[in-house]
Amino acid sequence: MTTEAMLALTGCVCGKGTSTETCCRPLLRGEVRARTAEELLRSRYAAYVLGEMDYVFATHDPATQEGLDREGSERWSKEATWQGLEIVATERGGEDDSEGVIEFIARFSVKGVAQSHHERAQFARKDGTWFFVDGEMVKPAPVVRSAPKIGRNDPCPCGSGKKHKRCCTE
Repeated sequence: MTTEAMLALTGCVCGKGTSTETCCRPLLRGEVRARTAEELLRSRYAAYVLGEMDYVFATHDPATQEGLDREGSERWSKEATWQGLEIVATERGGEDDSEGVIEFIARFSVKGVAQSHHERAQFARKDGTWFFVDGEMVKPAPVVRSAPKIGRNDPCPCGSGKKHKRCCTE
């Protein structure tokens, strides 16, 4: 089944609309402008999925475009199997706002290895047009140990009577 046929069956690749043709495609073609920061984010995700990199770069704030890696972005877009977009949180970015922040997770796989891109993205509206300004990766919360750490010379928790370093660590 072709990608286009799959898209017709599953709704819009951005996860919001009933079809890519009526949801994100008009934005990608330049027929309409994003009304909100979230709409721009979703359409940019769709552009990555569909390999529409001109749209990704056109919707990037011109003031922060220096240093963008077009070749790397295109390669990532093509090599990834896109699996979905989750909006975690939004701050402002509505139709009456001039800026907004959206935290999102884009899930994908490369060569069969599942991955995710978790980011807090900043958006700004200039002259009625929303642009992606910058993003910051969201780091996972640190793992907090609930039990005390077992020292190498402590008795092994398995109950053998041996020191931990001579029992269950070997």
